[in-house]
Amino acid sequence: MIGSDLHLLQRRMAAAVMRPLTFNEQMRKRDASCPSVADEAGAFIRPNDRLTSFERLEIYNRQYWFRLFSSFEEDFPGLKSIVGSRKFQALMRAYLEAHPSRSFTLRNLGSSLVDWLKENPQYTAPNTESAIAMAALEWAHIEAFDNESREPLAADEIASLDGDSHITLQPYLRLLTAPYAVDDALLAVREGSQPSGTQASNAVGIHVVRRTRSRRPSQQQIYLAIHRHDDTVYYKRLSREDFLLLQSLEEGQSLGEAIEAAFADSTTPESDRPAIIQSAFHHWMQMGWLCAPRATTETL
Repeated sequence: MIGSDLHLLQRRMAAAVMRPLTFNEQMRKRDASCPSVADEAGAFIRPNDRLTSFERLEIYNRQYWFRLFSSFEEDFPGLKSIVGSRKFQALMRAYLEAHPSRSFTLRNLGSSLVDWLKENPQYTAPNTESAIAMAALEWAHIEAFDNESREPLAADEIASLDGDSHITLQPYLRLLTAPYAVDDALLAVREGSQPSGTQASNAVGIHVVRRTRSRRPSQQQIYLAIHRHDDTVYYKRLSREDFLLLQSLEEGQSLGEAIEAAFADSTTPESDRPAIIQSAFHHWMQMGWLCAPRATTETL
């Protein structure tokens, strides 16, 4: 009975603390789930000689949401720079009310943001396309920093591959297309708001951000690999063919199928393709991007 009562109390406290704030950043006095928050607070929090039960609960309610707001802002400064501070505040509140924290770590706060932005363009108009691309890069950055790192394929394993072979990518390697130089834009934002060479993120700690510059800067659509090395996140521009090849491998296609998909509609002469593929795989092997597929077990 004691355990059941404690669990009920914990659930009531969590629901009260996680109740969204008003636009004036105060605790709500009532909402659809609770006609009187003051009565609810009084049921399990005692007042003291300075504060009522409501006021004591409000301290926790506000601090909980201020922590979420701070984390979200630190993880998505590029998005904020595109839509502006006022619209970002409205966007952030609406998103976090629709997708409240469900994890023990604030790292996952933005996991549904890109899809939510696509469904709610009113928060980013007239810069919706740019905002979605920026949010996608910022979320990829978070994933690249702390996703799993697996044992990469060795040189002899790569040398033994044939067209029917299946390989996959490191879980921390994220692939992204963007309609503009979103990587340069994000670097400019971070370098303008943080000490030189560093970026502070509530979810991933402090680490250096660098992008490997392309030999042929793209003025329109770009292809990016967001990856990690020695606890540092890097943005590397890829050719369209390299991007499609990596993407196809990630999707589970065989090596032969991936190569075919990569060069479909490509202007690269067929005579040049073997050397390009060999060079790409040599680089990816050095980077440790390529892995064997996970073993699967069949259940009877």
